[in-house]
Amino acid sequence: MHASVPMTPSTTVPDELIRQADRVAISSSGGKDSQAMASHIVSRAAALEMLDKIVVVHADLGRVEWEGTRELAADQARLLGVRRFEVVQANGADLLDRVGIRYGKLKTKAEREAVERGENPAKAKVAPAWPSSSARWCTPDAKRGPIWALYTRLTAELAHLGRPVRILECIGQRAAESTQRAKLAEVEINRSASNGRRHITTWRPIHGWSDARVWREIADSALPYHPAYDWGNRRLSCVFCVLGCVSDLVNGARHMPELAAAYAEQEIAVEADFKHGLSMAEIIRRAAELDAEHGPAARPPAGTALAGYVGKSAAALYRGRLALLRQQYGQAA
Repeated sequence: MHASVPMTPSTTVPDELIRQADRVAISSSGGKDSQAMASHIVSRAAALEMLDKIVVVHADLGRVEWEGTRELAADQARLLGVRRFEVVQANGADLLDRVGIRYGKLKTKAEREAVERGENPAKAKVAPAWPSSSARWCTPDAKRGPIWALYTRLTAELAHLGRPVRILECIGQRAAESTQRAKLAEVEINRSASNGRRHITTWRPIHGWSDARVWREIADSALPYHPAYDWGNRRLSCVFCVLGCVSDLVNGARHMPELAAAYAEQEIAVEADFKHGLSMAEIIRRAAELDAEHGPAARPPAGTALAGYVGKSAAALYRGRLALLRQQYGQAA
């Protein structure tokens, strides 16, 4: 690690973090947490008259994420008044295809090692190719790497400063999401992404927020959120995240059956369940049962999920303010 990279942040005060940064990079998945975070940060930056520092970046995951996510993230940035919105994407195969590629490599490795041990390679046990909580290779491949490539571009743009560029990366991770995320620091130096040309400080502005606090921010901002929440989902991004709850996965299979079928086919190809102890075939079966019992998956009106946290009256006000905001920016509903 370059000697110029600090061990600890010089400050943890939000406004000072923004003031000291050359660029404030807000990671936006299009989900509720990142949009609430973006709303919160942009309002602070506007008060400091530093909106020109803001860059909203969306890591496009392609077919494996909910339809319209990329467009929604761009929409949210525009409605916030952010001038720079960047889309980054991993080169080559998408996440689902990478599972197949990873399986091929793991299988070859297992068979080679079996031969070296004098065993039958046809009986070699192949390590799981799917991502998991202990092997989240999807995050660095599909998100972290492409976002760091953007940091390289931002650094080159500011080379005239004649010193390491200070980038404040903002991530919408919350302690309430998991015990692992609860252990994360609200502010820390990202030493892996830093070097002699750039210093990256990671800031988790909504780390201590509850679900209710997130939805209140959305209601106050009047930003559009993804309809998947109104359809019953608890989280967004990948439709079939291995860390997602069963109800989200089943909901995804009901709304995007073709993608679910593609996952089921990949399960057969890589000889392993998509999620440990729960196959995509089982998820599809449960989705079919619900469709048979209740009919096609419902699509409640916008504001349904929000109303559960802020009340029906506040949700109605939100819809009205959203319509006015869209009219102001000349955007269709």
